[in-house]
Amino acid sequence: MIVEKFYPDLSAQFARLLVSLEGRKIVVIGHARPDGDCIGSQVALALVLASRGLDVICVNADAMPRRLQFLVGGMTFLRTDEALKLPDDRAAIFVDCADHARAGERLKVKYPAPVAVIDHHLSNVGFGAANLVDSASAATCEILAGVFFDNGLEVDAQTAQALYAGILTDTGQFRFNATSRRCFLLAGELVARGAQPAQAGFELYERESVGKLRLLQNFLSSLHLECGGRVCIGILRDGVFASTGSNAEDTEGLVDYARSIDGVEVGALIEERSDGTVKASLRAKDPVYRVDLIAAEFNGGGHACAAGLNLKSGSADFYPRLVAALTKRMAAVDAAKKG
Repeated sequence: MIVEKFYPDLSAQFARLLVSLEGRKIVVIGHARPDGDCIGSQVALALVLASRGLDVICVNADAMPRRLQFLVGGMTFLRTDEALKLPDDRAAIFVDCADHARAGERLKVKYPAPVAVIDHHLSNVGFGAANLVDSASAATCEILAGVFFDNGLEVDAQTAQALYAGILTDTGQFRFNATSRRCFLLAGELVARGAQPAQAGFELYERESVGKLRLLQNFLSSLHLECGGRVCIGILRDGVFASTGSNAEDTEGLVDYARSIDGVEVGALIEERSDGTVKASLRAKDPVYRVDLIAAEFNGGGHACAAGLNLKSGSADFYPRLVAALTKRMAAVDAAKKG
């Protein structure tokens, strides 16, 4: 175990948070359409707080993804409708949420004043009483693992597996730009505490449904190159889930196929919905492209290399508007390189 602290400032802040939570009931809230880092963060934080004698539950707007269910054995996860019936006596901690509304508007109203926010998104400006936010971290689970170890907190095998899974998914299996030496140090320590890389790899990446593969086939057939081949955009049309036997969970990871093409700098996935709204995911190979800024033009956000947005109105001309924003960003990057 490395003697030096992983997160000196955040760990001291987390220690103060623990003191303030003593004797309180806690709700740990994750974002809509939860991914590995979201669920891993919720599981790990809830288990550590529960080990200190606190009453903790977890809440998500959407259902637990099938591939992440192996992380949550014996834990209480509620959906929004159930959470709204709870007494207003729980201190809310939001994890992996770039902004207050990322968990859904109803949970934002239910818990208007979070006691803490723990997150790694570049666009997070802090909406809690305590804000443990570090955009240089690859995952919220990376932050939690670091502050747990720095504070000498007990990390059992289930907690270690949840943290490992979150780091694994948000680093793209340790491939993405944000992957650092610290990620590997923490992952190694988590394995020492009981995390099982083989199990995590199997559950996360080797249990695809036939519907997911059909959805992938549909997505690949929709790919279009823009910006002189530097941008690749794929579209999932309304009704595709029914026609392929898939669901929204199966869109996870599809956008990476668009980005992976040689010569492409930014990949995008556009998901059309029956109500006329669209959801889009953006992925860049290099943080210089700042896809979080592009998403922000449509009231979205995220990271320099990974961002998303949900457009509830004015989506009819979204594709050309997105291409225009990407073209402008490419030109700005090119100009900066020449300057």
